[in-house]
Amino acid sequence: MKILIIEDDLTTREFVARGLREHGFVVDEAEDGHQGLMMATSCEYQLIILDRMLPQLDGLKVLGALRATENHTPVMILSAMDSVEDRVVGLTSGSDDYLTKPFALAELVARANILVKRNQLVAATVSSEYSYDDLRLDIKSHRVWRGSRLINLQQKEFLLLQYLMEHVESVVSRMSLFESVWSYHFDPKTNVIDVHIANLRKKLEQEGEPSLIHTVRGAGYVLRRV
Repeated sequence: MKILIIEDDLTTREFVARGLREHGFVVDEAEDGHQGLMMATSCEYQLIILDRMLPQLDGLKVLGALRATENHTPVMILSAMDSVEDRVVGLTSGSDDYLTKPFALAELVARANILVKRNQLVAATVSSEYSYDDLRLDIKSHRVWRGSRLINLQQKEFLLLQYLMEHVESVVSRMSLFESVWSYHFDPKTNVIDVHIANLRKKLEQEGEPSLIHTVRGAGYVLRRV
């Protein structure tokens, strides 16, 4: 299992790299955003650990460039920016996790293992395609269609839709979405799910298409044709 660390602070980078290697990971290191982006797009990694404040190219721009090229490698953001707004921006920009500094190495390793294993599980899914009504989602190609219209989704939007399609016509709770999509076993008290659901609806319901994602007040969300 190979991980890329993009971190300009040498002490932090070496601390994280050493800890991950001790837990059996192969680790590559980059010291700025430009170098990190070049490495991330030229080699296959199971996880990218990305500092948000980087020289040459900041972390969110690196992340945006990766997602724009259909690179869906799991990304964990490391940042000293720890406000709710900062975390929401990081998560809605396409990252899979957001860990604030200072952090415990044991927690970082645990989160890294969860992200890597979850990604491997998705890749090993026997059935790679889900369909409901005129909506179709393909896991292997990471594409979604509404009828003949191809829809471009960010990683978290894709995972949310996949989970809803796996539980079609069943109400799923916010907590189940946090656990399955963000690997959180607690409610972080942010509106990150609401933001992603709103974005999903806008992308799925263009051109007068009927609504498919519905809010069930006090219970969660459901994918169904009304």
